Amino acid sequence: MTHELSANSFTSKQIRQLLPSRARDAHKGNFGHVLVIGGDYGMPGAVRMAGETAMRTGAGLVSVATHPEHISAIVSNRPEIMCHGIQTPEQLEPLLKRATTIILGPGLGRSTWSKELFACAMQSELPMILDADGLYWLSQFEILKSNWVLTPHPGEAAQLLQTTSKAIQANRLGAIGMLHIQYNGVTVLKGSGTLILGDSHKAHICNFGNPGMATGGMGDILSGIIGGLVSQKVPLEEAALLGVFIHAKAGDMAAKEHGERGLLATDLLPYVRKLVNS
Repeated sequence: MTHELSANSFTSKQIRQLLPSRARDAHKGNFGHVLVIGGDYGMPGAVRMAGETAMRTGAGLVSVATHPEHISAIVSNRPEIMCHGIQTPEQLEPLLKRATTIILGPGLGRSTWSKELFACAMQSELPMILDADGLYWLSQFEILKSNWVLTPHPGEAAQLLQTTSKAIQANRLGAIGMLHIQYNGVTVLKGSGTLILGDSHKAHICNFGNPGMATGGMGDILSGIIGGLVSQKVPLEEAALLGVFIHAKAGDMAAKEHGERGLLATDLLPYVRKLVNS
């Protein structure tokens, strides 16, 4: 059903083709408006990282929908993010109407608030990147979309397929094939040798990345990269492939300069910016 293609063949020339130089008369509206939904109590950092990464990848505008209590923590260090305190699904609806791309799940949590925001976002027809607890809520409902990117790690993939992480790791290629059949769209199965599978029905494997990236927040960075690319009108499958490549290469560049131990997710941001401009 699927076969592997090495992501090593994804060259800087191909990156330039997907992200061409910007017109001199461009404005922020040309590069999309990403809406990040998440950040339940105790987890404002996740939406902050996803939102800031989308901006560093080149999104024109980024909004965050989170608990009102988190606004000052997010905008105090990143004032470019438009942060909205959301307590009910009705408050989320006008934000969905202004956005062009959704990132759903960073720090979303598993509360009633989380479930209601997930259900509200699912009504949107916008392209969507689904991660973290967004994938948990997806496992609780039968939903198919063609215009989303799912980014599960093996544990989340196991929940989506009602199996075990051990079974996922034993046959990662088979697992991503089943995820694509069951949920449609594009799937990124994270881990050592991240796999990407979309409507081309060709599974791509990323041979970059390092053990230093096994730390909290790396998934939020990846979601932000992919969301930022989608907002710039990169097609979903190409955005997933390119996003995984940039994420892994940025991790390798950061580890080469400073070492693998102690590598933080936000350490990747300067290299992400360098790569999208290279």
